[in-house]
Amino acid sequence: MRKLIGLTLVGLVLLYAVLCVGLYAAMRQPPERFGAIMKYVPETVAFLVLPFRPFWMVARAGNLNVGDPAPDFALPAMDHSHVVSLSSEYRTKPVVLIFGSYT
Repeated sequence: MRKLIGLTLVGLVLLYAVLCVGLYAAMRQPPERFGAIMKYVPETVAFLVLPFRPFWMVARAGNLNVGDPAPDFALPAMDHSHVVSLSSEYRTKPVVLIFGSYT
């Protein structure tokens, strides 16, 4: 009986470890791939059982520090008439980057 309980506990610990590694690996994917993976994970498992927040803070921390220049990027304009890049805008005028939701 003790052996069965011990094997069950070892199995549960291994399952938890595999789920944690899988979650962290998913978080290291590009956002669209991460979303495609996470749509199959129940919220209860992701947020209550697994350490979602600590993994997220490490996986998505990036490597920028205060004072570092922003990395260059290019995005289509709102009307899709041209592509705007940070480097081209920064050469001609000051640029303010605001990250947030305005819905």
